[in-house]
Amino acid sequence: MSRFRIPHLMSLRWAACLGMVFLLALSGCTPIKVKLGMKVYLAKTPVASIAVNLPKGPGIAPGEKSPLVVVVTEPDGKVLQTEGAGHGKVLWKDLTATASVATVNQKGVVSLARDPRISDGKVAHVTITVPSHPDIRAELDIPIRYNYAFTSNFSGSPGASGMNGSDGMAGSSGSNGSTDPNNPSPGGNGGNGTNGSDGQDGGPGGGAPPVQVRVALRSGSDPLLQVSVSAAGHNKLYLVDPEGGSLTVRADGGPGGSGGKGGRGGQGGSGGYGNA
Repeated sequence: MSRFRIPHLMSLRWAACLGMVFLLALSGCTPIKVKLGMKVYLAKTPVASIAVNLPKGPGIAPGEKSPLVVVVTEPDGKVLQTEGAGHGKVLWKDLTATASVATVNQKGVVSLARDPRISDGKVAHVTITVPSHPDIRAELDIPIRYNYAFTSNFSGSPGASGMNGSDGMAGSSGSNGSTDPNNPSPGGNGGNGTNGSDGQDGGPGGGAPPVQVRVALRSGSDPLLQVSVSAAGHNKLYLVDPEGGSLTVRADGGPGGSGGKGGRGGQGGSGGYGNA
């Protein structure tokens, strides 16, 4: 006689609960992540000091975004980092970030306005505080850099996609034959379905407007190129460091729209009933 073992009901329930816990953790449930040790609450964590840095480099360019990383040191020397770019356990919602010249969002990403006149000659400054530890703070000066690959895009808009073709009609069913055992006849064949119609062509892409580029040199200890790019009533300004910086101006025609899909052919009709 063959024997097999039925898993204990409690084991099945435990496996189901464990699976649910991991699903909740993956879906972003913070309390579950804290229970599993994937995240920590700073209100329940002893903090000796914090520091903040820009992992992508010490500076930021006009129009650029750069993530911050906060390093938290506990009294015993244990180090924690923020989530996001820091890939750590510290929640950004447990910190308060403020900035001057630049802006910083609730996920610790610093942004600098694209217009260089707003930040010209200034230094961005970020302050990080911990509401649950009022005596703890960190500050960071962020220099403005111009050795950056800037892009000015005035390309045309893409064309509209073509409409899809309509589906073909189904074929008619075949006529029924005779089921009389003394005089049987087969059913008729079903009719063919009609072809689907072709999809329409996509529309042409929009043309790029005429673009005017003006360049001047601003001399000094750190010379910069002053660039103005104008097109279609819009004017964009740039400061570019000739040592390592660049500006690419794009004025391409927009891509054509994709063609519509052809319609599906109709189904063939079903054959009629009958005896051969």
